[in-house]
Amino acid sequence: MEDQAIQGGNPQPEVREQPAWKKVLYNIEDIFCIAALVLMALIPIMESVARLFSTGILASSGFLVHMLLFTGLLGGMICTRKESHLAISLVHYIPEGSIKANLKVFCNLISAFVAIIIAWSSISFIKIALVDGRMIGFIPDRVFALIIPIAFGVIAVRFARRTTLTGWKIVFPILSLVLGTVASFPVIAKIIWGFDMPDNIFSICDQFITVALYAKVPLIVLLLLAALGGTPLFVIIGGFSLLLLQASGGEMDSVADSIYSGLINRNIIAIPLFTLVGFFLSESKAGERLVNTFRCFFSWLPGGIIIVSVIICAFFTSFTGASGVTILALGGILYAILSDHLKYPAKFSVGLLTSVGSIGLLFPPSLPLILVGTVMQVNIFHMFLGGMIPGLILVVAMVVFGVIISIKIKIPVEKFEGRKALSCLKASALEILLPVFLIAGYFSGILSLVELGAAAVLYIFIVEVIIYRDIKFSDLKKVFDKAIPIIGGILSILALAKALSYYIVDTQVPANMAVWMYSAVTSKYVFLLLLNGVLLLIGCFLDMFSAILILLPLIVPLGEIYGINPVHLGIIFLVNLEVGYITPPVGLNLFLASYRFQKPFVEICKFIAPFLLVRLIVVLLVTYLPWLSTWLVSVFTGAQ
Repeated sequence: MEDQAIQGGNPQPEVREQPAWKKVLYNIEDIFCIAALVLMALIPIMESVARLFSTGILASSGFLVHMLLFTGLLGGMICTRKESHLAISLVHYIPEGSIKANLKVFCNLISAFVAIIIAWSSISFIKIALVDGRMIGFIPDRVFALIIPIAFGVIAVRFARRTTLTGWKIVFPILSLVLGTVASFPVIAKIIWGFDMPDNIFSICDQFITVALYAKVPLIVLLLLAALGGTPLFVIIGGFSLLLLQASGGEMDSVADSIYSGLINRNIIAIPLFTLVGFFLSESKAGERLVNTFRCFFSWLPGGIIIVSVIICAFFTSFTGASGVTILALGGILYAILSDHLKYPAKFSVGLLTSVGSIGLLFPPSLPLILVGTVMQVNIFHMFLGGMIPGLILVVAMVVFGVIISIKIKIPVEKFEGRKALSCLKASALEILLPVFLIAGYFSGILSLVELGAAAVLYIFIVEVIIYRDIKFSDLKKVFDKAIPIIGGILSILALAKALSYYIVDTQVPANMAVWMYSAVTSKYVFLLLLNGVLLLIGCFLDMFSAILILLPLIVPLGEIYGINPVHLGIIFLVNLEVGYITPPVGLNLFLASYRFQKPFVEICKFIAPFLLVRLIVVLLVTYLPWLSTWLVSVFTGAQ
């Protein structure tokens, strides 16, 4: 969603002419991934239509979740190819040169090593765990599961090739794959002998457990350094999972089991579908039409264009799931209106647009809200309700602040023209109806979340491609090409995070940590203050999706022990991470704004300061007034 060079922590690779065979393979890869995405959108719609005739589609649910599996793993392969996996953004501070180049080589070697182990573990999982598998229609589930070793094998080779080492140094990427294969001996032995392996082979496998146990601490340190160096987060999470399971005497192929079960989860199908909707919006002229409409209706008010900017940014972010797209897609047109046309100071315009890029994350169908509900096992409907009032408070706070500044610097208002306003409303009516349609469909219970996502994809496709014709049929692949790396990046982390969660829950780490924390900090309010500080810091370094999947499972038991409502805890988590995006010196949106508005990074940090203060005040309100997050939930659940 965000500019990949910034989001992934790596500079964009140089564009080189690819051999013909490689182009063919890449096209096949893209086509299969696009086909899986399209089927994910079509199957729920066809199932809904079939229900009208009191029938259904054979094994539709099974096919649907396995299309998610294909999308996630093919998307992961494409992410590796395009160097767009999510990573910690500290690498931005390392200047170009030999140190950064060697660091990239190191990260790629680590990534190849971990990925090849997961590939071997996946083969063992398919052979042993799915031996008595079920049929998905007329296809065994083992056939679908083959995508796991294929994807991670390809990913491993791509990381190895990406080291760009030549001459005698080419031995290093080859060695990383060989060492990864050697480290996979316990699962390779299971592939060959199953559980009835000879005694000498069994004793060798025991030696691997001993080695992992004694090398655990230095290898954990190595993985942490690799994470700070820009190694993709899914690799780091996978490495931790493999190491900790092996050191504890567990089975490494349980990582593959977690990948499979994590990516055949119906609850997360909405994530790729709404991501696709967001990209159809951002790649069309929807933003321009909406800006014109809201400008016509609000620009006669003092600070009316501020209202327009905040509402439009909230709308876009609620669909894209990340503020980067909002800044990149709408930043140019809104900056031109604010500064070039209405003569707002540049520092105010840049500060406003940078800060409001993420405020839509608390409104449905926000992908982070869906993910938080899934991870916490909280009703997603309740999460949507919980985000409404805090989201509105955030919108109102930013609007009020902007209006006050507008009045103070005496920005002129524009004349209201009824005919022009109605013309603009007519032009953007179909996009304005989209959230109305989604909210009505979901909150009325007519459509499930998955059906809602599928209906949204179909609706926005008809609107932008067939009715408005902003996106030509020949350009559809470009929309998918921008959406797939984001989808693949999120689902790759989600799949490996489930494997790490399996170990963490099994060893009762969250429960033990909760007991320790409560013995050190007995006050609920002190804990909430500490939580705010930690999450603000984490939000600077990690993208929101990674933070949700990695940290939230650890925080949930703490919320329980301090008696914090799960919905309230989820909203606290999100509002803090949102502010982390704009917190100097490493907030991700600061880099994006510097890139989009062509301003020095230090200036962006200065411009954002007053808006950051407003956001922090809202964070404290949401944290210490729990009813803001829980009142609507209690109203609706009480009505039910």
